[in-house]
Amino acid sequence: MRKISIFDTTLRDGEQAPGNTLSPENKLEIALGLERLGVDTIEAGFPASSREDYKAVELVSQNVKNSYVCALARAKREDIKKAIKSLKSAKKKRLHIFLATSDLHLKSKLKLSRDEALKLISREINYAKKYISDITFGLEDATRSDPNFLEQVIDTAIRAGANAITIADTIGYCIPKEYGKLIRRIVNLYGNKITISTHCHNDLGLATANTLAGVENGANEIQVTMNGIGERGGNTALEEVVMGLYVKRDYYGCETGLNIRKIFDVSKLVYKKLRRKASSNKPIVGKNAFNHEAGVHQDGIQKNPETYELFPPELIGRKRKFTYGIHSGRDACMKHGIKKNLV
Repeated sequence: MRKISIFDTTLRDGEQAPGNTLSPENKLEIALGLERLGVDTIEAGFPASSREDYKAVELVSQNVKNSYVCALARAKREDIKKAIKSLKSAKKKRLHIFLATSDLHLKSKLKLSRDEALKLISREINYAKKYISDITFGLEDATRSDPNFLEQVIDTAIRAGANAITIADTIGYCIPKEYGKLIRRIVNLYGNKITISTHCHNDLGLATANTLAGVENGANEIQVTMNGIGERGGNTALEEVVMGLYVKRDYYGCETGLNIRKIFDVSKLVYKKLRRKASSNKPIVGKNAFNHEAGVHQDGIQKNPETYELFPPELIGRKRKFTYGIHSGRDACMKHGIKKNLV
């Protein structure tokens, strides 16, 4: 089975969404939960964005021992210095430097030419590499970038010392076939030189599908958030893609190494700290994911749970539930004192 590394950005990209504010102490509690879950890398924050984020990365670095602790930085010297300093105590540290690569972002937002962007990437990765050996370079808006320019960017990042690259579908632009094709092109060119990491957003509801397409086409790391929290429509949901790889393991031939029995516990912890609840129909962690009311379904489940469940709820730390109401069978309703009139 091919090992897929899990890079969790709940505490960074997930927390960036409006209303998703977490204190450094809350971030630490979630980080320890993610460590128990077995994620490979915890992106703890964006230290240059605020004092609170700097403190959170520092606190997580001091306490997490088994997972890599990662900090985000723009390709900007001040950002990188703060990120490096915040990671000082981390037993296993990683730095994620990013720069937009689409002409739209370069011209409209950054006011940079392509040549200027390449020089900036080279200079800042070279600098960071003096202090942290594990460098990921993130290509923001990669899926709306010129593929030929992407190759120049990746070549530059590798020469400067990057160990991994993030192919970001920053606004959920791609459909799975497109994203898979882009990943395959990059894997064919660089797969033996560097870790290739997916980063998908859910603006069109395709983040999980795009991430799985990335895995199918050779990506060996996936960036996710618990419960799919994140900017706008959210990020790829950890629980969805991990259980997708589990259920379809014969197809993908991959494993993550996570302790999936901890998934529901960590999901609840994240919702609790954000003071939010999962929508009832949220895949895997929503209250209806293993709750059955329809009579046909209840009958099937009682005879063989595989009729209407992809996997046992206990596998991720949940329990099955039956709700008895107007959709249930007559006998079941009568047993529970519910009057059911049939036409």
